[in-house]
Amino acid sequence: MALAVGGLGLAFSGGKSVRADDAAAPAPAVEAEKPELVGASACLACHQEQGEAFKSTHHGEYFEKRKGVDFEKSCETCHGPGSLHAGAAGDKANPGFATIRTFKNQRSEQVSAACFQCHKDAERSHWAGGPHARANVSCVSCHSVHNAKGEHGQLVKASIKETCFQCHSDVKGQMRRSAHMPVDEDKMSCTSCHSPHGTGSPKQLKAQSINQSCYQCHQDKRGPNLWEHLPVRENCLNCHNAHGSHHEKMLVAKRAFLCQRCHAGTRHPSTLYDATDITNGNNRIVGQTCQDCHSNIHGSNHPSGKFLYR
Repeated sequence: MALAVGGLGLAFSGGKSVRADDAAAPAPAVEAEKPELVGASACLACHQEQGEAFKSTHHGEYFEKRKGVDFEKSCETCHGPGSLHAGAAGDKANPGFATIRTFKNQRSEQVSAACFQCHKDAERSHWAGGPHARANVSCVSCHSVHNAKGEHGQLVKASIKETCFQCHSDVKGQMRRSAHMPVDEDKMSCTSCHSPHGTGSPKQLKAQSINQSCYQCHQDKRGPNLWEHLPVRENCLNCHNAHGSHHEKMLVAKRAFLCQRCHAGTRHPSTLYDATDITNGNNRIVGQTCQDCHSNIHGSNHPSGKFLYR
């Protein structure tokens, strides 16, 4: 028999006094069952296609050779223990079905954490906090473990450029212009200049600066020169579009309009060239370009080359 004493929060039960809130406390929750490892053989019962595809990839081939992970452990190394998922037998309403890691609805950092278990070099790069990570791009946005299309890097597309063009459609358009980087001809790739996993340089450049990146191929423009053209020394992109342009030499504007962005009304002549002047054979500009006279536009080492004539 239990007797409650009002206002005191006490109850008498079996000759002992207990607090009323203690008497009404719910029973402790039963700890949720934890998933356990079941091995790849159990996974292949439903995912035969993915398992066989994985075996034929470089990823599957080197998993055991380089990381010491045999095939039986391979699925759960990335996806986590699968006993509850396997026990759900395809029933998505079963809470155990969702205990497996699928990567489809996870944030990029969660996906990357699984990949970084093995790919320590990528983790030690500038990926964290980099532009790709901030844009919620994950490893599987570019790489496919089970269904790679690229010959190298297990890319989701057949080539590096196609993989990059999934997001960088503006660059794809620039590379379709008449003067462009030789990426479309497969003479170089996006990764010739950029590191997709991150760097400490702007635009994820492999080199320390834009100019240093350009000088990897254009050593003749490097200098130092006795007479330097300051916009050239400052940044190649002052005059050139890095990915493509409809003007010769990938220039950002047609000469002499390009030159007049800085040299407006200075020295000779004091009148700006407009479209009428350029097309009517004006004798102040031969061949429609300042470079007919100022030929060493990137810099000169001639003692008399102050104005880049020679």
